[in-house]
Parts: sequence; C-alpha cells; structure tokens
Amino acid sequence: MNAVTYDDLGHPVAMARRPERVISLVPSLTEAIAASAPDLLAGATDWCTHPADLAVPRFGGTKNPALAQIVAAEPDLVIANEEENKPEHVAELRAAGVPVWVTGIRDVPTALTSLGRLLDLLDVGPRDRGWHDAAVAAWTDPEPVRPGQRLTALVPIWRKPWMALGRDTYAGDVLARLGVDHVLTADPDRYPRIDPAQVARHTPYQLVILPDEPYRFTAADGPEAFEVPAALVDGRALTWYGPAMADAPQILRAAIRAAVAP
Repeated sequence: MNAVTYDDLGHPVAMARRPERVISLVPSLTEAIAASAPDLLAGATDWCTHPADLAVPRFGGTKNPALAQIVAAEPDLVIANEEENKPEHVAELRAAGVPVWVTGIRDVPTALTSLGRLLDLLDVGPRDRGWHDAAVAAWTDPEPVRPGQRLTALVPIWRKPWMALGRDTYAGDVLARLGVDHVLTADPDRYPRIDPAQVARHTPYQLVILPDEPYRFTAADGPEAFEVPAALVDGRALTWYGPAMADAPQILRAAIRAAVAP
C-alpha cells in the first residue's frame, strides 16, 4: 500500500499499511465494512443499525460524534462522508493525528466507484466483495418501474417542516435510473423546504414517494397530505450506498408499482 493515498475529495490520507482498527461514522459504510472486513471495525455511530447484530463500541451520532473518545480509541482510520458528517469534525480528527477517509457520493456510479475504492483501501479480496459485485449487476441497466414511460414524483424526506429531495442527490439518481423523475431536480437547494400544495400547483406530479427514513413516513402519517398516489418505500433501499444497493432496484420498483397500479 502506498504511504499516501487520496480520498474521494482529493485529500491525502497517510496509510503505510492496511488499517487494523477502523471507526466508521457513516451507517451505510459501516454495513459495507461489516459485510467485507468485520474484523477491522473498531467502532461506529449510534445510527449504525446494520447488521442488526453489530457489536462494536459506539461513538455518538453522525452529526455529533464523540471526537475525544474517537481519538482516545487510537483508530488507524476513520471513515466519513461529505454529506453525513460535518467538515469541522473531520478537520478536528485530522488535527489530532487521526487519518480520515471521506467519501463523496452523489449518484449510483460514484457510489459504486467509491465503495470499490474503500474496499481496495481496506485490502478486501475478491471473495469478500460479493455484495459489491451484486450491486454492480443490479444497477447495470435496471428495469424501470414502467417500461417505456417515465413517471414524475415529489419525494419528501421530512415533515414539520416539509423538506424534499432537490438537486444533485444520490436518492434522486436512484429513482431516475428506475424511470422516476422527481420534480425538484432544478431546485437551488439539495434538500429544500417545501409547501406540498404550492409544488403541486406549479409543478404537477403523478405520485409522492415517502421513505421511512430520515423521517418515518407511514400509511397514517404522510399520504393524507397529498392528492396523488403515495408509495411508501424502504429508506435504506433509497438512500443507503453499500450492500443495500444489491436489492434496492427490486424493492423500490415493487413499492412504486404497487402505488401506481391501475
């Protein structure tokens, strides 16, 4: 392994050898490491829920990690993400001498590439990359929700206040590759606050897609606010890059088809 390698944002990360103690601050990447190199995981966040039997020390949340405890744990490497983790926390860890690898993921291709680079960094062999191979296969020309017909959707991610997918998001690209265009792709913000009624007046859409995270939309909390069919979808399939990508097209396609079935 080279003495210096570069993360997704081009920041140099000194790595003289394969890391033996890795702390992950990103739930989906924690799952990816657990699926390929579980012996390396020395810690994760309180929000790292997959795999369900993950038994490692916890170091706070993605937005409020226990930085002093992380430094004291002396990890060889910390895994972060430009969107899920705050840059000031990354900077503080680096200032304390902790190598931090930051991923930058905005669409399906960069997710697959970034995950492959992470596996390379951790020196994961071919036998332990099965989920990554399955994810690549799943997202190679996936079947659309309605072959020959694209759908338009509003995709809220929060309520009180209402927020939705805007421009340049991984989840938006996931849906686009399944033949579903969300209507706020041109919004200046990546996760704009919205008034659902106003959006419907100015940008009509055929359905609303309601994930169960980060806000937990349910049949009794969300669909009643809209006058179009609502697809309740698995938030992990929509937003997690990692092992969840292998089954995501099938899971999302089934949920959306059920909502728009004649």
